[in-house]
Amino acid sequence: MLRRHHQIRTQVQQLLDALLFGFAFWLAWGFRANPGVMRFFALDRISPFENYLWLYVVIIVAGPLVLESQGFYDRPLIAPRRAGLWALFKGCVIASVGLIIIFFLFRLELPRSISGLFGVISFSLIILKEELVRVSLRSKFARSQLQRRFILVGARDETARMRHDLTEMEEGLVILAELDLNQSSIEDLADLLHEHSVSGVILNGRKNHFEQIERAIRACETEGVEVWLVADFFQTEASRTSFDEFRGKPVLVFRTTPEVSWQGIGKQALDLVLAFIIVLIMVLPFLAIALLIKLTSRGPVLFRQQRCGLNGRPFTIFKFRTMTTDAEQRKHELAQYNEMSGPVFKMTNDPRVTRVGRFLRKTSLDEFPQLFNVLRGEMSLVGPRPLPVDEVKRFDDLAHRRRLSVKPGMTCLWQIRGRNKVSDFNDWVRLDLEYIDNWSLWLDLKILWWTVPVVLVGSGAR
Repeated sequence: MLRRHHQIRTQVQQLLDALLFGFAFWLAWGFRANPGVMRFFALDRISPFENYLWLYVVIIVAGPLVLESQGFYDRPLIAPRRAGLWALFKGCVIASVGLIIIFFLFRLELPRSISGLFGVISFSLIILKEELVRVSLRSKFARSQLQRRFILVGARDETARMRHDLTEMEEGLVILAELDLNQSSIEDLADLLHEHSVSGVILNGRKNHFEQIERAIRACETEGVEVWLVADFFQTEASRTSFDEFRGKPVLVFRTTPEVSWQGIGKQALDLVLAFIIVLIMVLPFLAIALLIKLTSRGPVLFRQQRCGLNGRPFTIFKFRTMTTDAEQRKHELAQYNEMSGPVFKMTNDPRVTRVGRFLRKTSLDEFPQLFNVLRGEMSLVGPRPLPVDEVKRFDDLAHRRRLSVKPGMTCLWQIRGRNKVSDFNDWVRLDLEYIDNWSLWLDLKILWWTVPVVLVGSGAR
């Protein structure tokens, strides 16, 4: 794992542990202050919790720092239980002893038993959190989200060494193919990128000519595929290049997509929370739409189709069916009426659309089942619209594939700046790349806000 990825994951763990330490102290105080407990053990009353809010803040801040000092966060994402158990035990003991010292130094009127309760409860809560994380990471959803698929490029002995290092890490990294640039062409690399929906390419330039390295980076850059260049001698002024390290070796990362950050985590959280809330709100309308579709036309309620997702990886998109069941078979008959340049098919007054389908498209209600794609991690609320696999295969400009370098979304700049009024596919791609190059969580929020009136008015819908 790159150091930046490890830092982000560590910070998330520290935030969770800080909250658990604070909760443990509150539970310890609450248990000791419980009237039933005091009567049973003939204990004296203690001061209100409000008197110790400052100590509460100190515990929240200091707790993760103590665990970090014991090496608790130096473990891999999924490590044997024994790897962190001893470090956690020592950390909780140190935290409890530190609490007693604070009681003594500041002459706090708190029973010493609270520090012991705090140590036991905090240890138990963090162990529970670790087990929940372990179970969740082994789920199918987590594996699909955390798995990173790479192609190794370099001399045969170098790629063999890199494969060994990667398999030792056990961080969900999968090596799909290996390529030696001294024996293969850049076209072979491009073919591998198209064949395997990869997350990135790990390139070792030690035994390759600089010209080959540059061409490989450019091939990946054109398609929006991240490159890890393992080298300590290569100098470049390419834009958005970051320096990292991999197994102690310097790495230059050439990135045309947003890097791992708290904003990225916020985007994922926003997707899941908003999608879940909207699904709950729309349950009854969904049922009504499903019934209406079933009563007015033959065929299934949902339309399913293979679309290209992140890095071109196919997934099944869900939409309410708005066309007749023979729509795909009739598509070639209507090709001459296509109003969109490029590989995409768009047509006003498409005869394949049902009466109910026209209403659903006008109000964009046909798109709402894609919320389940968002909950499955295949799509985002905001991002380039996913295209059918066969349309992506017909891209005549490989630079258009860079729109596949981020998760597809339910809404995007294209939809709020013209939607179907945009007839040139190049303009569509330009808007998608503008979104990718200028992405921020704030931009996502603005697009979501601007999407609401577009949906309500039905602007540009067909």
